[in-house]
Amino acid sequence: MSQQTGTSRRTVLTAAAAATTAGAVGLQTGTATARDGGRPTAQEPPRELRAILREIDHRRIEATVRRLAAFGTRHTLSSQDDPVRGIGAARNWILAELRRHARPSAGRMTVELQSYVQEPGPRIPAPTRITNVVATLRGSASPDRLYVVSGHYDSRASDVMDFTSDAPGADDDASGVAVVMELARVMATRRVAATLVFAAVAGEEQGLFGAAHMAERFKQREADIQGMFTNDIVGSSTADDGTRDPRTIRLFAEGVPSSETPEDAAVRRAVGGENDSPARQLARFVEDVAANDATGMRVRVVYRRDRYLRGGDHIPFLERAYPAARFTEPAEDFAHQHQDVRVVDGKQYGDLPEFCDFPFLARVARVNAATLWSLAQAPGTPRGAKILTAALTNETELVWERATETDLTGYEVVWRETTDTDWTHVIDVGDATRHTVDLSKDNVFFGVRAVGHSGLRSPVAFPAPQR
Repeated sequence: MSQQTGTSRRTVLTAAAAATTAGAVGLQTGTATARDGGRPTAQEPPRELRAILREIDHRRIEATVRRLAAFGTRHTLSSQDDPVRGIGAARNWILAELRRHARPSAGRMTVELQSYVQEPGPRIPAPTRITNVVATLRGSASPDRLYVVSGHYDSRASDVMDFTSDAPGADDDASGVAVVMELARVMATRRVAATLVFAAVAGEEQGLFGAAHMAERFKQREADIQGMFTNDIVGSSTADDGTRDPRTIRLFAEGVPSSETPEDAAVRRAVGGENDSPARQLARFVEDVAANDATGMRVRVVYRRDRYLRGGDHIPFLERAYPAARFTEPAEDFAHQHQDVRVVDGKQYGDLPEFCDFPFLARVARVNAATLWSLAQAPGTPRGAKILTAALTNETELVWERATETDLTGYEVVWRETTDTDWTHVIDVGDATRHTVDLSKDNVFFGVRAVGHSGLRSPVAFPAPQR
């Protein structure tokens, strides 16, 4: 058991409250606090990651957005057979591009069409084939551990059922697809430990159909997806009032899990944890690895599943108990989203490429790349994290399962005040599966994360109670 340094558990919370993440003195032997005035859990981008981020090219991203917009409409109900206009033409172009990106991978990246027929329902008047384009970069060390990134390539006009009018969909969501395709291009030549999945999905505007099909296929095969991100409306830094915020990207992360059972809810009410869902831990991880000088971006985490009363392609993954979150630009301009292309009183409406900010979009891609690479190269999120509760004590004993990954070197315990949103203290516990902290579980929140040989850390696992 680690020993307290110069204080007792009866005074530690007073000291912790006085400490700040701008430079507190560690209260636990082996405890780290904020590094250089930043987050105590932050991870400095390694040299290889910085090289990857430098390869991301805003000109290629712009070319992808403009090419997708040039298909006229990519409405889910538009033509699947026209070679130059409609969703089928867009699908075929994305497939060809991803296959081209996969060629330098020496077979590690494969590309496939993932199709099914959606039966009639709201926004689907007749049986409709919906097709996702999926590129998979197989991991070299932990291929069964998966991380998914997506954008949706369908688009819409003002009337969600209008499949003939022009719907260029530059920001919503050629921008997200361009991020996915640029990531696939840059990552294809790299060897990653875990498997990365790059998906352009369809049917989002009609009801998240493509993402739901993909998530269900993963669920049926019991895929170990430890993180999923959708990039949807990520192409502009300009709000509807003309103000610009070119260095911020929003990340929406739910608190109470969409997949929560009544039993899960009862435990949550008894121990807390409304701010410690897997999605929230994933969001904290993104801040740790992707909000820095290498990306040039600030990640603004929003404590909601999605925007107010709205949704996106991460939701089907959340509903199947996969950690997932949504990237979206800092402030939307609704004149250039879900609008017919037209000019009214001299004002241009429509989701056109000229309203995108491509250097900003490249920085969004760097945030995604930093996140995915760090997730894939670090050990997986610890499993079986528990707090032992059989005995009443003011100490806290944590246990977890040791992973079988070959690059694992040990674990860290993290903790914070219940009123803090981010972890404030880190305790290096070595290659162990049990650790006791001289702090009361009544007063602080704890977590566990894994450490790899390269120094990269996993997302935090929030422990459940165990009697």
